[in-house]
Amino acid sequence: MGELFHRKLERSAIGFMIAIIAAASVGGIVEIAPLFTIPQTVEEAPDMRVYTPLELAGRNIYVREGCYACHSQMIRTLRDEVERYGPFSLAVESKYDRPMLWGSKRTGPDLARIGGKYSDLWHVTHLINPRDVVPESNMPAYRWLARTPLNTEELPLHLAAQRALGVPYTEEMVENAALDAQGQANPDTDAAAGASKRYGKETQIRAFDGVATQVTEMDALVAYLQVLGRLTSAAYGTSAASEQKPDPKD
Repeated sequence: MGELFHRKLERSAIGFMIAIIAAASVGGIVEIAPLFTIPQTVEEAPDMRVYTPLELAGRNIYVREGCYACHSQMIRTLRDEVERYGPFSLAVESKYDRPMLWGSKRTGPDLARIGGKYSDLWHVTHLINPRDVVPESNMPAYRWLARTPLNTEELPLHLAAQRALGVPYTEEMVENAALDAQGQANPDTDAAAGASKRYGKETQIRAFDGVATQVTEMDALVAYLQVLGRLTSAAYGTSAASEQKPDPKD
């Protein structure tokens, strides 16, 4: 009976077209309807902060080097993932990610909560030669980042672009982007106080690559990795939280 109906439908151009439209409409509604509930489904995070210019530069390097192709940033609600990586990811944690880097490939571990898990030295050593800290790693080395000065002059443009996409950077933040990036990686300069003032006391200010004489791409990438999962503590208020949010002072 079903086969006979299908044959009749295929012989009718109009009927077949109507069936296609109906099927496509159902699929479209299923995909589109949830978008109207986003204000009700995205969690509140009053403590959420934006990326600093240095962290945003590190994120750009992360994208440029294709790190997202091997590392996801989305912990699912599965028990084994929560026990291994920490509290499952919330939508609000990607609020200021343009574009989002959730990913689905895990050649390497998920990095959604990597911030504060390892020291700056560990990250620098890992990026220079991954096998020095993870003998079985098949990750390529990124040693040139440590000797490549960070181009801070374009950071105001990057912040302005993010603001156009809805990230709440102020005009003051945009204007001082280059100076704040320099200050965050050089704690003994006057610029460090400005970065802390504009981005809050939670801002990590130190020479991330261990060298205070210049700001490198290694500084930026490590700063970004160290803030992943730490822009808000919202996820640690869920029942699935198996650990506490890392202390920025550690």
